[in-house]
Amino acid sequence: MRAVSYAQFGGPEVLHVADVPVPEPGPGQVRVRVAASVVHPVDLMVRSGRFPAPLPTGLPYTPGWDVAGTVDAVDPAFERFAIGDEVVGFSPWLQTTVGAHAEYVVLDAAWLTTAPAGVPATEAATLPTNGLAAAQALDLLALPAGSTVLVTGAAGQVGGFVLALARAAGLHATGLAGPDDRAFVESLGAAFVSRADGPTGTFDAVVDLAVIGPSLLDLVRDGGGYVAASPPLRPEPVRNVRTFALEVQPDGARLAELVTLVTSGDIPLRVAGVHPFADAAAAHDRLARGGVRGGVVIVP
Repeated sequence: MRAVSYAQFGGPEVLHVADVPVPEPGPGQVRVRVAASVVHPVDLMVRSGRFPAPLPTGLPYTPGWDVAGTVDAVDPAFERFAIGDEVVGFSPWLQTTVGAHAEYVVLDAAWLTTAPAGVPATEAATLPTNGLAAAQALDLLALPAGSTVLVTGAAGQVGGFVLALARAAGLHATGLAGPDDRAFVESLGAAFVSRADGPTGTFDAVVDLAVIGPSLLDLVRDGGGYVAASPPLRPEPVRNVRTFALEVQPDGARLAELVTLVTSGDIPLRVAGVHPFADAAAAHDRLARGGVRGGVVIVP
């Protein structure tokens, strides 16, 4: 099968299309014929050799975490999916030997759910990783309806999902983003604050996706909550503020709940661009330039 691959670390130019073996599903696993996947900032870090964790199989390596596609083969003992089912899901960081930027990928069945009906695969592929990251951030905070939450990086992929889920949960969100992002933030029912001005006031919780850092704890009420974008960024608690670190995990059941919100129109899906395998370097370059407002999608 064809796959995006690299045999050495470096810039986008190391990416190429390679022929690799078709993976075979094991117990409890599903093989998916990939229709679309997504490039994430972590893909750029891993490709450049700057990611601290080792690759599961060394080089050459096929990246890719999100997948939207069709079930091609399934463990006969697992009855949840059948060949031909349209699914979405993602694999945990660096735990699969062949990533989703390939014609076929094998994932644990528990990591998948039925794709949103009537939604193009290029859009559906933008949901799993970032949607689950947003959901799990709010799950960590466990805020009751009516609570206030500040979301930094609110116009990014995860930030947009946090705003949408906060609205669905009855939370009062404030989104910190660039001046050009006001319309998007307000379209999700959130109050807008320009990052040029900075936030003020007091909130029940903060989800810090823009990595502003511990200074935001000053805006959290005593006993409130704070979610950092990754484990190394989690600050020490102060004033009984609960601090957490976002470390997204695959969860087919939780993803199914997000799919329901997509089909009801409560969660918007955004695509910044679609690139075939042969243009994977352009996809990486586009994401590296920043300012992306939507998923950068890879298709076979």
